[in-house]
Amino acid sequence: MHFNIKDSMILPNSTKPPVTLLSQIFKNTTATYKFYWFVALLDIVVKERKKKMSFWEIIAGMVEESWYPIHYFKLSFGKSDSLFDKSLEIQNTFQISIESDKEKIKKYLLENLNETKRFLRVFTINVPYRFLSPWIKYTYDDDVVSKSQRFENNCLYAIYGEEIVINDNWVGYLTEHYSILRDFTFWNLTEFLQKRNPNVPDVPSKLIKPIQRDSLTKQRQYWNTYIETVGNLNCIYTGKQIFARQYDLDHFVPWSFVSHNLLWNLIPADSSINSSKSNNLPPLEKYLRPFANVQQNAIKTLYKKNPNNTLLEDYLIVYDSVSDLVKLSEPDFYNVFRRTFSPMVQIAENMGFKYWQQ
Repeated sequence: MHFNIKDSMILPNSTKPPVTLLSQIFKNTTATYKFYWFVALLDIVVKERKKKMSFWEIIAGMVEESWYPIHYFKLSFGKSDSLFDKSLEIQNTFQISIESDKEKIKKYLLENLNETKRFLRVFTINVPYRFLSPWIKYTYDDDVVSKSQRFENNCLYAIYGEEIVINDNWVGYLTEHYSILRDFTFWNLTEFLQKRNPNVPDVPSKLIKPIQRDSLTKQRQYWNTYIETVGNLNCIYTGKQIFARQYDLDHFVPWSFVSHNLLWNLIPADSSINSSKSNNLPPLEKYLRPFANVQQNAIKTLYKKNPNNTLLEDYLIVYDSVSDLVKLSEPDFYNVFRRTFSPMVQIAENMGFKYWQQ
């Protein structure tokens, strides 16, 4: 994730408009709605240069922005959050690819607005009104509407029917500090989601679709050296022989869950596997033992070849000492991997990751 947590904690000051109330928009939040409402609103104001917008433009932006953490990373939004469930319903009904670019998702929702409204009407009921609670104490919707139209307490926007109009006093501030305001929002969203995903690694990086995954060049060099040294390696999934530089590197537990490329979760695989296994979980009863055997043989071989290879430090996540790890018996090594992968796969399954059916 690109945001800077320290910078995101404090908003840039301004005498016009007053920023103290804006900094309170995410207090007492029980769902993700306000976070995604504000990010979607910001994008429309700054990227589309619009002061006037419909509820539906913002709500489509909420779905757009939350698409990847919901569908690809399967983060939990909490039991009381309808955005997660509604997004799943939309994906299942319209069969939108989970890999779709977010701009295409928003465009599709707005082009099919009648169907979109059927799914997302719930977000027009409270969100636009309660978002203004730092400026206007919520009593009932009509009261918020009338006070917003007077821009009471210099509130962020006025509500007219199912449209909002941004307060002129805020347009320049939102535009000038767009990046910081997005960072501020995602920092608060991270805190919110980490409490609901306590065992999920690297929540901040799962809030947006990564522009590009890190290169696996060093990891491929590691496995190329091993294959060239032993001269023979068979794919644990297909049984086919694997040759150096002629394989895919498979994340045993999907990258979309672990969010890293550490060696202890990587294994050379037949090139047909990655597309079929995708981001599904491996059945451990079938594949963990052969996976652990290949891992043990590789680390023993390459540690003997070069005990100072810094890539071997990846294994310090699963065991305290690399030198001690290579000395373990086969059953003990397997038990290290079983203790590592069993709870990880169980958590991923609980989040909604599916098992691979070969």
